Amino acid sequence: MTLPLDSFATGTFVGRVWLDSADGPAVVHLRDGVLHDVTSRDVPTMRDLLELDDPVGWLRAQPARPIMPLSDAVARSMLLAPNDLQAVKACGVTFARSMLERVIEEKAAGNPALAASIRERVTAIIGDSLRNLKAGSEDAAKVKAALIEEGVWSQYLEVGIGPDAEVFSKAQPMSSVGYGADVGLHPISSWNNPEPEIVLAVDSRGEVRGATLGNDVNLRDVEGRSALLLGKAKDNNASCSIGPFIRLFDDTYSIDDVRNAELDLAVEGQDGFKLAGKSSMKEISRDPLDLVKQTVGRHHQYPDGFMLFMGTLFAPVEDRDHKGQGFTHKIGDKVTISNAQLGSLCNIVRLSTDCAPWTFGTRALMSNLAGRGLL
Repeated sequence: MTLPLDSFATGTFVGRVWLDSADGPAVVHLRDGVLHDVTSRDVPTMRDLLELDDPVGWLRAQPARPIMPLSDAVARSMLLAPNDLQAVKACGVTFARSMLERVIEEKAAGNPALAASIRERVTAIIGDSLRNLKAGSEDAAKVKAALIEEGVWSQYLEVGIGPDAEVFSKAQPMSSVGYGADVGLHPISSWNNPEPEIVLAVDSRGEVRGATLGNDVNLRDVEGRSALLLGKAKDNNASCSIGPFIRLFDDTYSIDDVRNAELDLAVEGQDGFKLAGKSSMKEISRDPLDLVKQTVGRHHQYPDGFMLFMGTLFAPVEDRDHKGQGFTHKIGDKVTISNAQLGSLCNIVRLSTDCAPWTFGTRALMSNLAGRGLL
């Protein structure tokens, strides 16, 4: 795999790499295509960097400590997910199109063979009436009442247009995989797809410090059988991919760039199948900062900050093998999520049981940093 460098020509990009010499991770700053080690007693983790009052200013004051060119790190599979101690949270059903697909999953009870007929019925009733609705508004409440009367109300429509956003735990701290790693599907799933998303990096005060890309792997059949299976469907070995870097907010990049972001997705199968998709943040039904406020506040604190997936517009319905059953992954699929300002996140699809087991957790990180004199 190769990682295009043109996305990193401007901006402040930070990440994490695995250093064999330290038998552990390093926090790195990308400068002119070269990774510089900025790990120190002040910043032993990415969490500590994002907690600084001025992380961009701190990085600019650091002396050059080059490790290697980015291209070498990619070739040697050294890039880790850029987050470490942060909780990994996700918001679901934040786009109208994908919201309809969640309704279809529920009505189909996880059976892809029923999806096409249910999609036709639900679309005939709802049409485009949801696209311009503001979640939680009076107009949304009226649409909710109408849908209940039509008998197609769903818990997914509740969080899609109601006052409260869906916020769930996507992965455990330290468990996310990064660029070039295998991404995992639970072996009980036979109907699934990638979910290309913008992921916000938020500090313990609830301030958004930057953004990156993520793949919130979706097991359509498992979640479709019951919403109570959400945890089982979302949090599995290697099922959360984040990267390649966090782009910090500075004079070149801000929350408005996130609001206007366009994401491209490509799936390339070993069977020759190709799928292309897009997700536009302009169509999100809740503002990114509203999603942050619904996640953190007096009601819930995150002393190590959190990473927040914001949902996706992408909902693949193109048939892959059998007419009417839509898209599902096959083992070996190459998934690439791209954005002009954040770079590309590329992963290979495996079963979670075949991905490398997660063994380096918080306890291992603390022991490693202490042994290196960084704590």
